[in-house]
Amino acid sequence: MKRFRWLGLTALFIAASPALAQSYPSQPVRIIVPFGPGSGSDIVARKLGSYLQERWKQPVIIDNRPGAQGVIGTEALKNAPPDGYTIGISTNSTHAVAPYLVKKLPYDPIADFEHIALIGVGGSVLLAPSQSPFKTLAELAAYARAHPGKVFFGHADASSQIPGELLRVNAKLPIDGVAYKASGNVVTDLIGGHIQIAFFNYMTGAAQASNGRLIPIAITESKRNPHWPGVPTVSESYPGYEVNFFVGVSAPRSVAPEILAKIHHAIQDAQHHPKVKEPLENVGLTFVLQALGDYRTFVRKEGERWREHVKAAQIEAQ
Repeated sequence: MKRFRWLGLTALFIAASPALAQSYPSQPVRIIVPFGPGSGSDIVARKLGSYLQERWKQPVIIDNRPGAQGVIGTEALKNAPPDGYTIGISTNSTHAVAPYLVKKLPYDPIADFEHIALIGVGGSVLLAPSQSPFKTLAELAAYARAHPGKVFFGHADASSQIPGELLRVNAKLPIDGVAYKASGNVVTDLIGGHIQIAFFNYMTGAAQASNGRLIPIAITESKRNPHWPGVPTVSESYPGYEVNFFVGVSAPRSVAPEILAKIHHAIQDAQHHPKVKEPLENVGLTFVLQALGDYRTFVRKEGERWREHVKAAQIEAQ
């Protein structure tokens, strides 16, 4: 009897789903950002949220949940009600690298989420204080070798940790990483001289390099990026070096397919909108349009690629 009652409720929900999707959203939508204000994920979320708020005529709230390289905020997204009113930013740090850096990860990057849309991909930029004694990668290498144990790179997520560790291994440099809760803390200590270098994704890096206090030394893409004119790639000095990031939008598992489709369509429209597209492309982000469902496949493949990065960087899970 209970089984038939459950089947009846399921059929009722399926029948109601199109109607729910048609009225969606009828209340505020929350976007969980698993990193702090000013991070690349936060910048993307705020550009996207502003567009969605205007489109949906509902408040879109940015909810920053930094800590544990994105794990805290991503776990919060996993545990949110699967009604479409809580979505979140997903990245290589939270969904491709975390399984290989965190021994007891409190979520499954694939099974626990509905991966709605990939927004874009890009590289990271290596920044140093403008008063730094080195201005190029060659000068950095020479300085680090002349001052072993005196050069530190800060990181608040995998997008900033992995590039630094790979540089350490590939160039055989005596440099060490320092973990931070948020990228803003990395910036503060970098400008203050407590650390000497740091990798930032393009969105964060562009904001910090624009005031002249920090200078770009190299980027992690395999080819030079036209939005970072004159900045060489790390691979020009160390062939084979390449580290890219991705950023997208995901939701808790079991959100109704019709609602997922509506969110996906809105995100695709946002990717074409000048207020979203132009400011992010101008700092080097490459937008990627995919069909609904493709992002899940993409995340799975990125997990395989980042597993090799972690292995090459000789990092052990903690």
